[in-house]
Formats: sequence, structure tokens, C-alpha cells
Amino acid sequence: MTGLLATKPRCVSVPELAEEALWHELELTPKPGLVDKLNNGAHRDMDHALFVRSIKAIAPWFVRFAELGSEHADKAAAEQLRLIRPMGIACEQAMYAATGGVNTHKGGIFSLGLLCFTAGRVRNATADTLCCEISNICRGLVERELAGRSGTSTAGERQYQQFGLTGARGEAESGFATVRNLLIQWQGGSLHDLLLRLMAVNQDSNLVSRGGIDGLRYVQNYARNLLTHGWDREALIEMDQAFIARNLSPGGSADLLSVGWVLGTLPSPVKERDLSTFSAR
Repeated sequence: MTGLLATKPRCVSVPELAEEALWHELELTPKPGLVDKLNNGAHRDMDHALFVRSIKAIAPWFVRFAELGSEHADKAAAEQLRLIRPMGIACEQAMYAATGGVNTHKGGIFSLGLLCFTAGRVRNATADTLCCEISNICRGLVERELAGRSGTSTAGERQYQQFGLTGARGEAESGFATVRNLLIQWQGGSLHDLLLRLMAVNQDSNLVSRGGIDGLRYVQNYARNLLTHGWDREALIEMDQAFIARNLSPGGSADLLSVGWVLGTLPSPVKERDLSTFSAR
């Protein structure tokens, strides 16, 4: 990207925003199917205290991601995933050590880690510059890691082969297009509203893992119905109970909620253009 990479790359505040986003996501209550201050959602191995320990364990890594991005800002975008992955694995290990092996924030580490890493790589950390460069960094990721494999090794590969779902990889490769399109509609509303909008459209692999494609469609339709006809706290509590009864947890949307909070807080979010085909140039 001509003119995007900085002569002396620096990160201003994205690591702090990433940590704040995780706290905002955790404290949001009620949060249907997810761990919040009311209950554990559809999870038997997680609770609020566990998520607190997880955030405290992974938050210090966000500055390290940014520093790594700054250190390697002179290298081509295509080389960046190779550089960031060892640190991503180390951050995951810190999470697992804090949670006793429970996966609380693996998706968040991937997405927010990319945002922080890229913030160290670009001159001005805006929603535009970060997402455009992340799209560059992740170009070809779905083809290499999902389409090019047998579809039998991981849940992500199987879901791609069966349903064409690209999960967190596809969202990153698109420059978080789903989130950014919704931010145009959201325009600073409540986090509950943004979460519902995400659940209504996100092809959430967590839901498919728990309830199959029918579980995904159930959550999407439920969220769309509330957005169409209106909702309040009691409606969200009923939604929570319905998800728990079906063992459905929209964890992928929770991860994207944190991404959306960071992007919506940064300067110069895109307001008008359609990002459904967003890609870096």
C-alpha cells in the first residue's frame, strides 16, 4: 500500500482499546448464550471470573503485538502472518495457563492481535488503514488454510467444505467487512444493538459447531426478528434462555463485537461506502 507504511511506525492507542473492548464485551449484560454477569450462558466450563483471569493474562500481549508490527514494518504484507503467528501461539498459551486449558478468547486473540500488530505497522491507526492492511496481510488465507485442505482435520475445514463458511479467517481476509458494514448502520448505538446486528448476519462457526447449520439459522432469525419488531432487557433475557436451552453460544459474534468496538472508537470510520466487497488496493 503506497504511503501507508510509516518510516517510523508507532502505535498510539490500539492495544489499550483492544483491552477495553474485551472488558466491555464481558460486562455487557444480558448477553444471550454467552458468559455475562447474570449467568454462564450455554457454557458449563466458563464463568465471569474465568473471563476476568483470561483478559488479565492476554491484555499485556497487545502491546507486544504492536511492537512486533513496528519492528517488521519494512517487510512485505505477505510475510507478516509468519511473523505474528509465534506470538499469537504464545498469547494463547498464556490464556490457557490462566484458564486451566479453557478456550475463552482464542478468536479474540486472533482478531485483536491482528489489529494491534497492524497498528504498529501503519502510520495512522484509523479504521480504514488498519482494515485495509489486515486484508493485505491475510490475502489468500482462506484458500491456503481452508479451501486447499481435505476438510477433515479441523472444525473450520469441515465447515468450509460442507457449508462454505470461512470463519475468522475469512473475516480478517475481508478487512472485517461484516463488522464495518454494520458500523455504518450502528453509528454509535448501544453495544446490545451492535451484538444483535452481528448475530443476525454473522456466519458464526461456534454456532455451527454446537447446533449445526440449523442452530446458526435459528440465532440469525431470532436476532433479525428482535431488530425488526423491537427489543428490551426482558426480550434479551428470553433470548438468553432460548439459546441456553439449545446449547447455542454466538462466540464468533462476541469476538466481532470487540473488533467493532475498537474500529468504532478509532478516528475516520467509513460512513457511506459499501464495504461488502472491501479489499485492500
